[in-house]
Amino acid sequence: MLVPPLVALALLVTGGLWFIGHAGANSIWNQPSVPISDVLDRVDRGEILGASISGQRILLTDRAGHQSWTIEKESSMGTTEQYLRNHNVKVAVQSTDDTSFAAVLPNLLGLLLLLALLFILLRRSNLLGNPMGAMTKHLAQARLGDAEPVTFSQVVGVDEAKHELEEVVEFLKAPSSFGKLGARMPRGILLVGPPGTGKTLLSRAVAGEAKVPYFSLSGSDFVEMFVGVGAARVRDLFRHAKKSAPCLVFLDEIDALGRRRGGSQIRTNEEREQTLNQLLVEMDGFNTDCAVVVIAATNRPDVLDPALLRSGRFDRRVAIDAPDLNGRRAILNLYAAHKPLAENIDLDVVARQTPGFTGADLANLLNEAAILAARNKKLAIGRQELDEASLRVMAGPEKRSRMITPEEKSIIAYHEVGHALVMKSIATSDPVHKVSVVSRGQALGVTIQLPLKDRYLTSKSELMARMAAAMGGRAAEEIIFGDVTTGAKQDIEQATTIARQMVCEFGMSERLGLVTLHRRGEGDSLFFSELTAADVDGEVKALTDAAYRQAYEICRARRPTLVRIAEHLQVVETIDGDELDRLLLEEAVPVAATVPKGEESGVATRIAAAEAHDWEDSSPGLAGDSEAGPPIAAT
Repeated sequence: MLVPPLVALALLVTGGLWFIGHAGANSIWNQPSVPISDVLDRVDRGEILGASISGQRILLTDRAGHQSWTIEKESSMGTTEQYLRNHNVKVAVQSTDDTSFAAVLPNLLGLLLLLALLFILLRRSNLLGNPMGAMTKHLAQARLGDAEPVTFSQVVGVDEAKHELEEVVEFLKAPSSFGKLGARMPRGILLVGPPGTGKTLLSRAVAGEAKVPYFSLSGSDFVEMFVGVGAARVRDLFRHAKKSAPCLVFLDEIDALGRRRGGSQIRTNEEREQTLNQLLVEMDGFNTDCAVVVIAATNRPDVLDPALLRSGRFDRRVAIDAPDLNGRRAILNLYAAHKPLAENIDLDVVARQTPGFTGADLANLLNEAAILAARNKKLAIGRQELDEASLRVMAGPEKRSRMITPEEKSIIAYHEVGHALVMKSIATSDPVHKVSVVSRGQALGVTIQLPLKDRYLTSKSELMARMAAAMGGRAAEEIIFGDVTTGAKQDIEQATTIARQMVCEFGMSERLGLVTLHRRGEGDSLFFSELTAADVDGEVKALTDAAYRQAYEICRARRPTLVRIAEHLQVVETIDGDELDRLLLEEAVPVAATVPKGEESGVATRIAAAEAHDWEDSSPGLAGDSEAGPPIAAT
């Protein structure tokens, strides 16, 4: 580096100048002083020829030309001077303000060297012209010519979104072709969708197809503890983007930067608002011929500031949902192309068994299956590895090392069979895929349902069936053991969440009617009276009580079947859907509780867990609903 040699040189020059200044004309002052009594004795003997007084110092010159110096008190200096004059000594008095240039020169040159060194450091750190240069310098690095560029052929399952973004590719390749027809390409495109659906991959594919510089940043990159850093980074980003035009700017998780300003439940953050204001100015300040396209991604469009979403900034909104059956089949074919699969593996069957899975989930599923096959020393991925990988993605890895007593294992078995029995007894429930008492993740046992097809609407009867299925485990515990455990904590939370959504969001309460009692983007803030809140609580309790009564009646009516399947489950630990159907066919008197049939929601695969957890399903419950769906623990 250049800085250490400069520092060493500055120190050497300063030390040399100081030595010269103090070792030249002023070398006499480096000698020890002579006592004033010895000086007066020499004056009496007539050996002193001249004296020069400067402050409290007296510089003496004898008749041989040698010099010495002494110090006298300021109060006695007048008497000493008169004594010297009386003995014919030539006395010269110098002003204390006079300073020789040789003494000042080293200090002056040292100061100049320090200033020059400081100037060089500021230039190297880019702080001289731009105070925020060091904090924004890394934002100027665009991704151009990556080792593995992404193209549209690597993005499958989102055909509509790809079609919308193909126009952006054409604009970046030939911006002038749109101007001939008087068209203007959207300055900003907002990608909206749940996590894992491929928003970042789509933006990289646009840059890869157009072969243009790609600036990729997250909303958190603009958030700093220093005031003004966020706004400086926004200015620096767009300044470099305009220099590299045509180019693509991708802002991931823009809700961290563009959250709505103000609000009763949102604390004002001046730094974040200044950064957002700078972003609004930059996006609205593009030249009409500036080929810079901004693509932003978020899964919370409801919290974004309206000024950011207006036309002229983000002109187009592209919704990216979880892939349907055809999309999942295409994604599985893409990721399985470089993985050895057994001959009996049918990816169409895997696609049907993974409704609600996103592209990231499917990629993780095949990767987990490949890891399991390598762990088992196999040459190809088999059916067993795919089934286990699917369970690992949905519920977590097995924990067979967890020490569970026989009594607890019996309670878990009855709890899980209670879920499965209620699900099989209600006509509108999805088929049960697997029931297990093997611990996975934080769950002590799981019951998994798989919908037969993708659906986007949910009826009231189906929501009631979900709540009854969630209460099946608690009802089985109370019927068999006469006592209850904490294992139903998550089931109760899920049933309560569904009931509250039915009352506050879906207008499915006969008492409260067709009203919405939920305000998006402001947490759980209440904007209705306490009397209405009491009515809401009463309706929620009535719905959960009705669901528990339904589950209790089913488990009590089919108690022999409950006992027989639970005892069998304790032995085999895992029962799949086909085996469960065979066990139910052995029942002497089948009982089925019917509910009016309706459409099922296309949410992720539901899991009924016997242990209490606090995790939730983030898949959308209704078409066009951006809020997170109900928890998947017990449906």
